[in-house]
Amino acid sequence: MKQAHAYTLYRPKWYRKRVSTWWWAQQWRSFKFILRELSSIAVGYVGAMLLWMIWSLIQGPESYANFLAWLKSPLIIVMSLIAFGFVLYHSITWFNLAPKAMPVRVGGKRLPEWMVAAPNYVAWIVVSAVVIWFVIGGK
Repeated sequence: MKQAHAYTLYRPKWYRKRVSTWWWAQQWRSFKFILRELSSIAVGYVGAMLLWMIWSLIQGPESYANFLAWLKSPLIIVMSLIAFGFVLYHSITWFNLAPKAMPVRVGGKRLPEWMVAAPNYVAWIVVSAVVIWFVIGGK
């Protein structure tokens, strides 16, 4: 069993302010940070769904049909909508974070943040439009 430290003149007792478990919910900035970290779970969920879809396609038409039927269940629809919202939030916060994480310098001067983030948003919109075009049949 671990013994408590003896407090001496040279080893004073540390002051530790008691903090609530929900301290992060009291400040909007911290709440957004925790929400962004939790959105990683939704990103993993979407990745797992994608891998499962590919696995079903490899297994054959019957397996893929079962997968599609499973996707139509109300619980999975609700979970997918929630995951979509979190993935959207994760993407937006990532694009806004990119200029801070990778400052681009041209001619020794740092580019404004919007000039780094804007191409990411444009690429995201273009790729999303192409995917939507393929999903609706390319007509």
